[in-house]
Amino acid sequence: MKSRIAFQPTWEKHLSDYITAVKWSKTGDYLAVSSAAGEVILFRGERLEQVLLQSPTGFSVDCLEFSHDDQFLACGGQSGTVTIWNLSTDFPQCVSNLEYPSTWIDHLTWNPVNNELVFSLGKYAQVWDAKSQEIITTLNFASSSVMDLDWRNDGLWLAVGGYKATQVWNCRDWDDDPEIVEVPSASTTVKWSPDCRYLACGDIDSTLVVTEWGNPTPWLMQGFTGKVRQLAWSAFPTRSGAPLLAAGSGCDIVVWQRSKNENVGWSDEVVSHESSISAIAFHPKTVTLASVAKDGKVNLWHRGQKLLQSLDGAFNAFTCLHWHPKGSHLVAGGEDGEIILWSNSQRHS
Repeated sequence: MKSRIAFQPTWEKHLSDYITAVKWSKTGDYLAVSSAAGEVILFRGERLEQVLLQSPTGFSVDCLEFSHDDQFLACGGQSGTVTIWNLSTDFPQCVSNLEYPSTWIDHLTWNPVNNELVFSLGKYAQVWDAKSQEIITTLNFASSSVMDLDWRNDGLWLAVGGYKATQVWNCRDWDDDPEIVEVPSASTTVKWSPDCRYLACGDIDSTLVVTEWGNPTPWLMQGFTGKVRQLAWSAFPTRSGAPLLAAGSGCDIVVWQRSKNENVGWSDEVVSHESSISAIAFHPKTVTLASVAKDGKVNLWHRGQKLLQSLDGAFNAFTCLHWHPKGSHLVAGGEDGEIILWSNSQRHS
């Protein structure tokens, strides 16, 4: 018997405005959602009990992330405030509000192995330590505003994307000069592969730069229809030893696979939505790729080549999505405040 995935809608909620982020915690015990109105909602347990963390403020919350051990949840946005909650108590407690007036906090992420949080501050990135509740370093990007942040899975290197380069800091010695990955224009999205071997940089000039860490010669992928705005790596390697890399550009998703033949480099396959891609993410345990777009569809692709299932539910457009860490659920947020959860059932053919 051959089994295929089949996701069915199992839960739905609505917030008052555009959903800016949906995130499962690392264990899957929590689901956090934020909106353009400033709402932050936590849903916990199998029944997704709702806990209001922040009422509408009139300022968009644009980034939302759980710490590696699920102890903390952080958010940032238009108000210039980074808020951190401790989730280890019966009711989540706000432990810190870091205030930066007139600064839009649009990127933040936790170190994958400890409770250090990095967030963007214009041309700077700051690292805050949850244990000491202090800023431990301020990184100067200098050449432009910070456009994206990503920590390598081992927590040893932090990539910061921006104009003409992605700068990579050694987290064991913040005073060291960063490693430089040069790009033709500016990197709006940067993403480490799960195996820590590769760093991908999506650029505004319709190019993609992929570096094998330790190899001074990167690959330059061209021919995209527009800016490369989204990147996603598969959780597992292909036969070549490298994971799949998906890149969203306009209405297209280009999925790259490294060839065993060094003369070939990377080969690509292209699939498309009917309108602009909003977010992409690989299933945590398979090579199924999920994508959402302004056409109001959630599409599930096998290896980015074959459409397995198309889901709908957004009145206008989907804006974001996230897989449950076990891969059993997929959640997406909509332009009109929808939060829709699909759960996997197995069907056989």
